[in-house]
Amino acid sequence: MGVATVINVELFIGLLNDMFFAAIPAVGFALVFNVPKKALIYCALGGAIGHGSRYLMMHFGIPIEWASFFAATLVGMIGVHWSRKLLAHPKVFTVASLIPMVPGVFAFKAMIALVELNHRGFDPQLLEMLTTNFLKAMFIIAGLAVGLAMPGLLFYRRRPIV
Repeated sequence: MGVATVINVELFIGLLNDMFFAAIPAVGFALVFNVPKKALIYCALGGAIGHGSRYLMMHFGIPIEWASFFAATLVGMIGVHWSRKLLAHPKVFTVASLIPMVPGVFAFKAMIALVELNHRGFDPQLLEMLTTNFLKAMFIIAGLAVGLAMPGLLFYRRRPIV
């Protein structure tokens, strides 16, 4: 086995692992949102596809903010397709599918830095940690929101784009 084959196998196993563990919270949040039973598998697939595509994009060097935007757009497009096929609103499939991509770690690190700044006083490293993690979390959330809205902007327009 060559080095390239080992790397490809590791990438594939990492991708499967990422997709499996992204499907679990997608289904959990779908249950919280009272999604119909027949749509739960689509929520799991959407979460797996979205998180897996983000994983692949990040593996190939795309920043997490842009990868989240493109993955959310992909999930939104797939959700529109499923909604037409199953006669349901696209948000039934897409909102729960995006939950695993919410940047909890970055938001948590930003809040810890904020609390430490309040407790200890000004420290340039803490301010840098707060700013970096806060901005990263906000840009990821903005990418998810705009990506989720993209299919609606493209498909459900009443007027032509031009």
